[in-house]
Amino acid sequence: MAGYQDKPISPSAPLSAKALHWVDQRFPLSATWKAHVSEYYAPKNFNFWYAFGSLALLVLVIQIVTGIFLVMHYKPDANLAFASVEYIMRDVPWGWLVRYMHSTGASAFFIVVYLHMLRGLLYGSYRKPRELVWLFGVGIFLCLMAEAFFGYLLPWGQMSYWGAQVIVNLFGAIPFIGPDLSLWIRGDYVVSDATLNRFFSFHVIAIPLVLLGLVVAHIVALHEVGSNNPDGVEIKAKKDANGLPLDGIPFHPYYTVHDIFAAAIFLIVFSAIIFFAPEMGGYFLEFNNFIPADPLKTPPHIAPVWYFTPFYSILRATTSQFMYALEFGVIAYVALILTKSRLSGFIKMIIAGAAVLALIGMFVFDAKFWGVVLMGVSVMILAGLPWLDHSPVKSIRYRPDWHKYVYLVFGVAFLILGYLGVLPPTEARTLVAQICTFIYFGFFLLMPWWSTMGNFKPVPDRVTYQPH
Repeated sequence: MAGYQDKPISPSAPLSAKALHWVDQRFPLSATWKAHVSEYYAPKNFNFWYAFGSLALLVLVIQIVTGIFLVMHYKPDANLAFASVEYIMRDVPWGWLVRYMHSTGASAFFIVVYLHMLRGLLYGSYRKPRELVWLFGVGIFLCLMAEAFFGYLLPWGQMSYWGAQVIVNLFGAIPFIGPDLSLWIRGDYVVSDATLNRFFSFHVIAIPLVLLGLVVAHIVALHEVGSNNPDGVEIKAKKDANGLPLDGIPFHPYYTVHDIFAAAIFLIVFSAIIFFAPEMGGYFLEFNNFIPADPLKTPPHIAPVWYFTPFYSILRATTSQFMYALEFGVIAYVALILTKSRLSGFIKMIIAGAAVLALIGMFVFDAKFWGVVLMGVSVMILAGLPWLDHSPVKSIRYRPDWHKYVYLVFGVAFLILGYLGVLPPTEARTLVAQICTFIYFGFFLLMPWWSTMGNFKPVPDRVTYQPH
C-alpha cells in the first residue's frame, strides 16, 4: 500500500489514471483488486464445479436488490401483509417480476449452495489448511436457513403462517426452557403481528448483516490459503523463480470469463423459471400460500419449503419406536470408539460419559425432543467434516473406487429424505426415512474409519490439466 502512495504518476497520464492514483493514495483499491482478482493465482485445472461459488455471490446480489424493492411496498402488519404482497403482484409496475425473482432466487440460492457444498465434499475442500474456510461456509449455510425461515412467514399466506407455527412450536419440545423459548420467539402466545414484525426485522436487517460478514470472511480466508482443485494438490508447493505457482493462473481474466459464461447459462435457466414456472409445481411457491393466513383453519398437510425437507424428514422419522434403534446405535458407536479408535483414554472416557447421559436422556425425554436434537445435529455435523475425514488424500479422484458408492448412497439418502419431507407421513414412508436417517448420520460418524480403508491411488506432484 505504501508503494502506491510513493509511486509518482506522469503529468500527461489520462484523467482516469490520475483519479485512480488519487484514490490509491488514500484507499487500497488497486491493491485489493490485485490481491483478490487480477493477481490471485488459482489452480489452472478448475472445472465447472468451481463456478457455483461465484453463482452463489450472484444470487446473493439478486436477493438483496430485489429485497430492497420489495420492502418499498411491503407492509409488515398482520392485517396488511398479504394484501401488500398482492398489491406488489398486481399494481406495482414490474412488481410481479421482482417478487418472482426473489422467491425463485431463494430456491436458486439453496440449489447453488448445495452444489457448492457437494463440490467441497467430493474434492476435500474442507481439509487442511482450509478448515476455517469450511467453517465460515457452514456459518453461511446456517444463516441462509435462518434467513429463509424468517422470510417464509412474511407473505402471511396459509402455509407461511402454519409452517411458522409448527417450526416455532418445535422449540417447545426443549426441556425446561422450551415453552418460554417458543413464547419469546413468537412474541405472543400464537403466531401473530408481533411475530411478523420481529421476523421481518431479522429477515431484512439482522441476518443479512451477519451473512454479508461471513461471506467476506469466507472469501478472505479462501484467498489467504488458496483455492483447492480437483486433484487436491497444493499449487503453492511448486513455484517459479518469481514466486508464482507453476500450476496457477490469474483469476482475472481467465476465471472471470468462465464465471461470466456460467452466470449467463444460470440466468437463462433462472429467467425461464421466473417467466414460465415460478411456482415450480408448488415446490418454490406453495399453492396454499396464495390463500390469506387463517388461524382457525389448519391445512391438511403442513410441510416446509423443499430446501428444509431433508432435515424435516429426520425430525419426523424420530418416533418412539425409532428411539430403540437410536439407543442401540449409540451403544454400538461408543463400543466402536472404545475398541477401534486411537483417541486418548481421557477423551474416550468423556465420550463414554456423554453417551451414558444421552442414553439416560432418551428414557427421560420423549421422541419429539430427540427429533429436534437430531434435526439440529444433522446440520451442525457438517462443521465437523475437517476432523472426521482421515483419508490420506483429499480428492475423490484418488480414493478407492468403492468410496464413490459411499458418496452415492449418501446423496441418494439425502434426496429421498428431501422428497419424503414434502409428502404426508405414512408407516412405509416413515420407515424409509428412518433408514435414510441412519445412512445420513452413518456417513459422517463412521467416516474416521471408512475414509482410511481401501487402496488409494498415487496423487501427482502437480495438477493434471488438459488445455481446452
